[in-house]
Amino acid sequence: MNGILIQLLQNALVVLIAPLLLGWINQCRAWLQNRSGAGVLQPYRNLIKLFHKDAVLAHNASPLFLFMPYILFVTMWLAAALVPVIATDLPLSPAVDVIALVGIFALARVFISLAAMDIGTSFGTLGARREMLVGFLAEPALLMVFFTAAMISQSTSLVTIVETLAHKQFMIYPSLAFAAVAFVMVLLAENARIPVDNPATHLELTMIHEAMIMEYSARHLALVEWASALKLLAYFTIGFALFLPWGIAETGNLNALPLALVALFLKLAAAGAGLALLETVSAKMRIFRVPEFMGTAFLLAVLGMLIHFLLGS
Repeated sequence: MNGILIQLLQNALVVLIAPLLLGWINQCRAWLQNRSGAGVLQPYRNLIKLFHKDAVLAHNASPLFLFMPYILFVTMWLAAALVPVIATDLPLSPAVDVIALVGIFALARVFISLAAMDIGTSFGTLGARREMLVGFLAEPALLMVFFTAAMISQSTSLVTIVETLAHKQFMIYPSLAFAAVAFVMVLLAENARIPVDNPATHLELTMIHEAMIMEYSARHLALVEWASALKLLAYFTIGFALFLPWGIAETGNLNALPLALVALFLKLAAAGAGLALLETVSAKMRIFRVPEFMGTAFLLAVLGMLIHFLLGS
């Protein structure tokens, strides 16, 4: 019974704090750019405003275009809820396989790309093609990162990886160091962040994610934006599980839940500030340089796996 309650708590927690994480990143970027910013609660205000508007749909929109925001939101919520955020002893823990997580992200990518091409606009088709290009290059790198951690724990279960790495002696493992750099590069690409994409612009030559959702409005656009925040939160928590598993409550240790919540918010605050700093000091690269960027991430991930295979560290 306790496990079910904690699982429900985690499910509600991730969906509620995802816009807060996005607001914190935007606020940190504003501070670093010597601006006051709109505040960390601005994403919530944007969602409320969008949910109160009337949706406008194209005449030739198919049911796929209409239902895609709901599918995207549910898949991203599922991915964020499966990751061990505050505890490992949860009813959904047996389903948390790293390969399954990659499949969930790929499923969401396929639906948003198909919906972007459904209307037949040039921007939607352009964004879908770019999204599939980035996904085609990012997924192998992400799998190599997961395989490095899986080789250390002898399991592809994210819960087993967390419990194994949390009990290891605190030290820098070269294999995990290379995998961590590759994971950060994949995180930037998969979440349409600088230097791969700039979520704050609508320039034709640069946008990827924004090009696919330009035809959405009102509640549909709110669900898409909320799903994007959930995806970013899911990637952050996956990174914590792989490289910073300390603080997550272990099996049967319910007394550690308050500490796990504090540790989670501290990690999210530090990671969000770090992402804002990285985006502030980086420039948007040309779309033709993205394959080189993702190829570097793949090589770093493979190098980390080879280091563990050859040196065992």
